[in-house]
Amino acid sequence: MESRIGAAPDGSSTYFLPRLIGYSRAMELYLTNRALSAREAMEWGLVNRVVADAEFAGAVSSLARELARGPTFAYGLAKKLFLHSTQESLETQMELEAQAIAATGHSEDFKNGIAAFAGKLGPPEFKGR
Repeated sequence: MESRIGAAPDGSSTYFLPRLIGYSRAMELYLTNRALSAREAMEWGLVNRVVADAEFAGAVSSLARELARGPTFAYGLAKKLFLHSTQESLETQMELEAQAIAATGHSEDFKNGIAAFAGKLGPPEFKGR
């Protein structure tokens, strides 16, 4: 980290890190320059999963394929909602969610998803529209 060279934190770490792991842990990492183990990073919520080095490329490829086949239009709206959620009131966030639900409800992906679910046709084919 930056304290090792006498620099202040940067890269928006002072914004995101305390929100992810708490103020005390964020300060500890900056002040001590301690490297976390994979297990610690998982326990602290900095990573979602840990895989062995030999399995890494396969795990990344598998996740990328899964996400690419998913409803990318809905994924984009979800990302915006989650990013705004720390700045908005509950009422505003619920309104933003209602708007996103309405937008996805008119999408081709939603129609394909409902048709596949109702008809038990197997996984839907999403196109990001």
